[in-house]
Amino acid sequence: MSDANKAAIAAEKEALNLKLPPIVHLPENIGVDTPTQSKLLKYRRSKEQQQKINQLVIDGAKRNLDRTLDKRTPLLPPPDYPQTMTSEMKKKGFNYIYMKQCVESSPLVPIQQEWLDHMLRLIPESLKEGKEREELLESLINEVSSDFENSMKRYLVQSVLVKPPVKSLEDEGGPLPESPVGLDYSNPWHSSYVQARNQIFSNLHIIHPTMKMLLDLGYTTFADTVLLDFTGIRAKGPIDCESLKTDLSIQTRNAEEKIMNTWYPKVINLFTKKEALEGVKPEKLDAFYSCVSTLMSNQLKDLLRRTVEGFVKLFDPKDQQRLPIFKIELTFDDDKMEFYPTFQDLEDNVLSLVEQIAEALQNVQTIPSWLSGTSTPVNLDTELPEHVLHWAVDTLKAAVHRNLEGARKHYETYVEKYNWLLDGTAVENIETFQTEDHTFDEYTEELDCWVVWEVYF
Repeated sequence: MSDANKAAIAAEKEALNLKLPPIVHLPENIGVDTPTQSKLLKYRRSKEQQQKINQLVIDGAKRNLDRTLDKRTPLLPPPDYPQTMTSEMKKKGFNYIYMKQCVESSPLVPIQQEWLDHMLRLIPESLKEGKEREELLESLINEVSSDFENSMKRYLVQSVLVKPPVKSLEDEGGPLPESPVGLDYSNPWHSSYVQARNQIFSNLHIIHPTMKMLLDLGYTTFADTVLLDFTGIRAKGPIDCESLKTDLSIQTRNAEEKIMNTWYPKVINLFTKKEALEGVKPEKLDAFYSCVSTLMSNQLKDLLRRTVEGFVKLFDPKDQQRLPIFKIELTFDDDKMEFYPTFQDLEDNVLSLVEQIAEALQNVQTIPSWLSGTSTPVNLDTELPEHVLHWAVDTLKAAVHRNLEGARKHYETYVEKYNWLLDGTAVENIETFQTEDHTFDEYTEELDCWVVWEVYF
């Protein structure tokens, strides 16, 4: 074997005997969050820059504040008054005024906007319309805000400071208001509440379901109606008082019969049911029926009151379209000129119509009286209050006098012009003229005048 082959074989063996480097194992704590790694992960460059910027802003603000304070005029020291000029009480007064100014200059919380909005919601919308109204509301809001601020300053001063007894000090507006005394909840109140609630349910009969049905029935029947129809009186033209009185009397009787044949049977039907008296104790039965009678009386009284008011409105001078036209004649009897009927008779007839309306619905029986069927029925109290009748009478008197003013002036004109023809003055003038000497032309002129008066009269 040659040397070259031996060298090649030796090189191959050496290559086969070559070893790989050893495997390096990682440390066991490589996944653990060490302090050094945590600090590195949490580090943010932006935070560090923001802190520097904030510090620069603070330093700039301090420099500006120092410049502003340096520019201020230093406060003058208080004058050194001699002891003979300032007493101890004056010193206390000056000290109080200074402390008061300090307290008043402290920041205050302004009035809340919610309070102002609530105040504005209490004002009707009709009072907010218009530019002038808006300016007025704005001035009112400013005034309220100013009063609130002044009140808070006053309260703060009186709460913090004690005013010395110095006469020179201004009046602070009196003492502070006392704190409101609230309800005393020191003792249990639930039992008293339940007792009061049960007492209300047992005595306040108006909340009974039957009362609610009675109230709804009365509202449905009487809400939009009156006892008489006054709309067609003007269209009838001239009418005498007796005819109008008879017509309204017939209407009243028909309306009363209609009410007693429609509304009253429905009311009776309510109280003939078993559930009508449900929950009413036997000892409370009289009080319950008394409440029923009162409710029915109020409904009928309200109907009569609105009817009287409707009749009074017929004579309203502001509404001539509904004013009745009464027939009045100017008569001459027994050498006397007068109206028939007289003004006083006309006024009495008009006022008697109010009494006629007030006398309607006076024979409506109470529910207990109808249910018991007693021989002497008990009726509801449906008489109109005295103040309603007095108002109607006074208003109608004034209206009648006002509307008859033209007829009275017409009567006075007739009396002034023609009364001398009736009281004997004309006869005396003729006899005097005949006894005197006159020419033919004067007789002719006098005769022509008498012919004209006779034709006119």
